[in-house]
Amino acid sequence: MSATSDTGAAKAVVTRFAPSPTGFLHIGGARTALFNLLFARHHGGKFLLRIEDTDRARSTEPAIAAILDGMRWLDLDWDGDEVYQFARANRHAEVAREMLANGHAYKCFATAEELETMRAAQRANKQPLRYDGRWRDRDASEAPDGAPFVVRLKAPREGSVTIDDQVQGPVTVNNSELDDMVLLRSDGTPTYMLAVVVDDHDMGVTHVIRGDDHLNNAFRQLPIYRAMGWPEPTYAHIPLIHGADGAKLSKRHGALGVDAYRDELGLLPEAVSNYLLRLGWGHGDDEIISREQAIEWFDLAGVGKSPSRFDLKKLENLNGHYIRASDDARLAELVAKRLPFEVTEAQSTLLTAAMPSLKPRAANLNEIADGAMFLFRTRPLDLDDGAAALLQGDAPALLAAVHSSLDAAGSWDTEALEAAVRTVADDAGVKLGAVAQPLRAALTGRRTSPGIFDVLALLGREESLARIADQMTKPA
Repeated sequence: MSATSDTGAAKAVVTRFAPSPTGFLHIGGARTALFNLLFARHHGGKFLLRIEDTDRARSTEPAIAAILDGMRWLDLDWDGDEVYQFARANRHAEVAREMLANGHAYKCFATAEELETMRAAQRANKQPLRYDGRWRDRDASEAPDGAPFVVRLKAPREGSVTIDDQVQGPVTVNNSELDDMVLLRSDGTPTYMLAVVVDDHDMGVTHVIRGDDHLNNAFRQLPIYRAMGWPEPTYAHIPLIHGADGAKLSKRHGALGVDAYRDELGLLPEAVSNYLLRLGWGHGDDEIISREQAIEWFDLAGVGKSPSRFDLKKLENLNGHYIRASDDARLAELVAKRLPFEVTEAQSTLLTAAMPSLKPRAANLNEIADGAMFLFRTRPLDLDDGAAALLQGDAPALLAAVHSSLDAAGSWDTEALEAAVRTVADDAGVKLGAVAQPLRAALTGRRTSPGIFDVLALLGREESLARIADQMTKPA
C-alpha cells in the first residue's frame, strides 16, 4: 500500500511515532512505534519520531531520555532528528491565524463562567457536552474591547465523514456529533489537536498508525486538513493491548515501562520486539520472526481488529528461546552487569565459557546471573538449607571417595569427570544421583545448578577439589 496524491502519483510512505514525554515508554507505545517502523521499512519509506511535549507541566527531560533510550534498546531507529512539538508552537499558531483569515475558524469570546453554565444545562437535559457555537456566526466587534478569546474551528455541521481505516474498515461519523473545538487558547498557545495536524502535514506523514483510542480524534482533525487544502493521511487505528484477563492493560498485568523489561526482568530486546510484533499481528503460524522477516512480511492487512492479550509468561518463554540462540560472549557481557561485583577479564572469560551450561534452562538474564554465582563464590561456601540437607548422613563419606577418585583422574574434561564419579557410585552400590546431589551441594552451595560435570569442568581441578574437601569426612 502506498499513499497517492490527488493526481494519482505515488508518494513515498512516511510514518511517525509521537509519544508524550510524561513518563516511561509504555509497552503499548513501543508496539505502536514498531508497527510504524515496520510499515515504513516494508514500503521503503521513512519512520519519523516526534516528541509531543506541549504539556509543559508534565513533560520532563528524564521522560524524554527514557523514551529515546527505550526505542534505541528495541532497535526502533527513526530517520533524521526527532521533532519537538513545543518548539513549533509559532508554526501551529500561524496555521490557526490562516484559518481565521480564510473563514474556517473564528474567535470565541465566551467566558469560563458562560461555558460552565452551558455545560450544566446540557448535563441537566442529558445532552452531550458540546460547545453550542454561540460565537460561530457573531462578529468579533460585539465583544468588549480587549476581551480574551480563543480561536475555534468552524467545523462542518451537515452530512457525515467516512474514514476508510486500514484496520477498522470504513467508519462513519455524523458531523452533527462534532463541535467547534479550540485551536488556540486565550493565551495564544495551540492545542494538541491543531499541533498534531500541522506537524503531521509539515513532516510529510502519509500514514497515521496509532492506537484505536485516537479514532475519534481523526474525525476532529480531518476538518483542519480540509480547511487548509492539505492531503489527508491514510489512517490505521490499532486495537489496544489488554491483560490476559481481558481487562485494559495495567501495571498488575505487567504493563511496565520498556526499561523495566530490560533492567528488572532481564529480557532481551529481540524477544520483546518479537513478542510485540505478534500482539495483534500475525503471519500464518510463525512465532519466531526476525526483524528482517518482519520488515519483509509486515503490512496492515495482518493487524487484527480485536484487542490482543498481554501474557508475561509467554513473553518469558519467547525470551528463553532468544537466550538459547544468543551469542555466548554477548550474554556474558549482559549478565556481568547483573552480578554484585565488578567482573574481571578472567571472570568474564569464565562466564562466557559457562554460558552453554547456564543458558539452556534460563528464561531471563537474571536467572543466568543467579545461576552463575557459584563460579565466583569464595570458600568456605555458605550453604542454603537445601544444600545443607544434602550433606547429612553418608554424604561426607561419599564426598571423600569422590575427592580421591577425581584427584586421581588423568584429565579434567567432562568425560573423565563423569567416569570418576560413576566409579564412586558403583563402588558404593548407589545410583549416580546419590553421589551427584551432595557433590552439587558441596560445589555450589545449592540444590540446583547446571550439569554437575559441567560445574566441575568450569570450576577446574584445584577449586573443585578444595570445595569438596571443605564438606567431606576427613581421613582418619
